Amino acid sequence: MKTQKVKQILLGLIVPVLILAAWICATHFGNIPTSILPKISMVWQAFLEMLQSGQLWNDLSVTLSRVLKGYLLSAVLGTVLGSLMGMSKTVLHLLQPTVTVIRQIPIIAWIPLIILWCGIGELSKVVVIVMAAFFPIMMNTMSGISSTPAGYIEVAQLYKLNFFKTFRKVYLPHALPQILVGLKLGLGISWMAVVAAELIASLSGIGYRMSNARSLMQSDVVIVCMILIGLIGILMDKILGGIFTVITPWNRKQK
Repeated sequence: MKTQKVKQILLGLIVPVLILAAWICATHFGNIPTSILPKISMVWQAFLEMLQSGQLWNDLSVTLSRVLKGYLLSAVLGTVLGSLMGMSKTVLHLLQPTVTVIRQIPIIAWIPLIILWCGIGELSKVVVIVMAAFFPIMMNTMSGISSTPAGYIEVAQLYKLNFFKTFRKVYLPHALPQILVGLKLGLGISWMAVVAAELIASLSGIGYRMSNARSLMQSDVVIVCMILIGLIGILMDKILGGIFTVITPWNRKQK
């Protein structure tokens, strides 16, 4: 088992090592300006300078705060509306056409309109995150709720359970794994959406820092921000996955 794990890790390192090797060769032996592709040492130096100045922590704290606000709001709205649509055919038929049309519009297309409505302050970033993360959470919740076996629902009706007890004792236990998948997808999309929003219109945050560095031809800063965005995204995914493992111990036992 350990040998297989080591093998998987080594296989996963092959592509990153090849990318680093190509990067080193291109910057040392190729005729590429450092403003286009900086050396690895320049990227490391830019990272240290941003870290020491406190600029990096400020940018990340602003962006993470926006993600937290938008994600929590989208999680509540998505699970509530998805549950209602999964449990009630009337609500489903009422909302599904409108939701389906809106869901087809890419979030990047909403950003100009959201900026017109909400400006370039905090509100616009939170709205972008909510719109981006809401749909995967809602769709997974609705799918999990609607796939609850009819026999379970009939038993609840037989015992005359009210709406909330039926949801808590019948629908939720069956739909929980799929709801958690939606929440995990929603977090990843929230992180990507806030960076996109900050790139287009913002005066703070990690996305703004990338856009500002691009305008100043500071490719080393841009690459630092890109690497950090990827690493933080992975870290958030792992943390949320660990929380879900604690919440659903039966899935861990099955594995």
